Amino acid sequence: MSELLAPAGDIDKLEYAAAYGADAVYFGMKDFSLRSYAGNFSIEDASKGISLLHKKGKKAYVTLNIYPNSLEYDQLIILAKELEELKVDAFIVSDLGVINEIKKTGIKTSLHVSTQANTLSYQTALAYKELGVKRVNLARELSFDDIKVIQQALKGSVETEVFIHGAVCFSYSGRCAISDYMTGRKANRGECTHPCRWKYNVVEETRPNEYYPVFEDERGLYLFNNKDLALFPYIKPLMELGVDSFKIEGRMKTIHYIASVVSLYRRVMDGDTLSEKDCLAFLSRVSNRGYSYGFMKGAITPDDYSQEENKQRFNSIFVANYSSSTKDTTVLRVRNKILAGQELELLSPDGKISKLIMPNPLIKKDGTTCSVVQNEDEIILKVKLPEYCILRKINE
Repeated sequence: MSELLAPAGDIDKLEYAAAYGADAVYFGMKDFSLRSYAGNFSIEDASKGISLLHKKGKKAYVTLNIYPNSLEYDQLIILAKELEELKVDAFIVSDLGVINEIKKTGIKTSLHVSTQANTLSYQTALAYKELGVKRVNLARELSFDDIKVIQQALKGSVETEVFIHGAVCFSYSGRCAISDYMTGRKANRGECTHPCRWKYNVVEETRPNEYYPVFEDERGLYLFNNKDLALFPYIKPLMELGVDSFKIEGRMKTIHYIASVVSLYRRVMDGDTLSEKDCLAFLSRVSNRGYSYGFMKGAITPDDYSQEENKQRFNSIFVANYSSSTKDTTVLRVRNKILAGQELELLSPDGKISKLIMPNPLIKKDGTTCSVVQNEDEIILKVKLPEYCILRKINE
């Protein structure tokens, strides 16, 4: 059975990923991760997260996928040894030197090659196997037919992993110099500021003070503003090819995003009959730049790029999540404004959606009543709700 692999930027996100159906969770540490602005984990966090996942029969992977400088290897190896003692299930790595040094040091933890390494062929996957790698994440520039060729050639000799959902870098497997050039923050050091998503104007050389907007025509703009990846129609066919793991991007996303996306792909993988319309409606609840099948369909087309200014498009607002409960009450942590008597949508860890009417008046945790609550308040509902449930307001 293929694995569903979810991201986590902190312990809360790890718990929600596990609760909503992930088989494994990947996260980064404070150092050597390609998401410097995610929450990231301390050793204490990693210990707690690994233990929590293992108790639930799930796996924990740590990203050590930075391209380190020569003087950083000693510290990286020290961290890898600490994580091995915590029984982490695998390291996600990109750099050949990191693979070599980890193996040379005698660390036995499994190695998974990151998408950053840009594996486009079964020959490369087999070469990584010779170096002691257990799994290879296949490049996002591959089509379904390309992956089919790879899977047939590998015959299960190397595990494979495919990114199925999330933000996509407009550069080739994230190998981008724009952030470094414009802001001094390097993409492959985990510091990317995503200047590809900024709004630009063009200045003609002989007209220094005349600004012309950059816009897209019917052929698209092939540099900026690419849509998010959403490969739900390809899940079953990829499973039939023998792909071992399906990976979701988003260590910097919210628990609402992680819960929603993980639960949808869990349902698809488990065989729920969902139409394309159903899936897109479900995914429209969370922030997105529009959705695309990317290279999977064979080639990039204008439809893979947004035809409008890059704004996050979604039709819900995350307003509360489960905090605690008693036999017949639930305490909710408020994340956004809630009104007394308001109808909200309830997302449960099984991926099912229902409606819930807020009481009038609202009851705060301290027993006082009110007609509206704001961020960081806690309210009590006289009903038992599922642990890890999420409430959101739907914008029609």
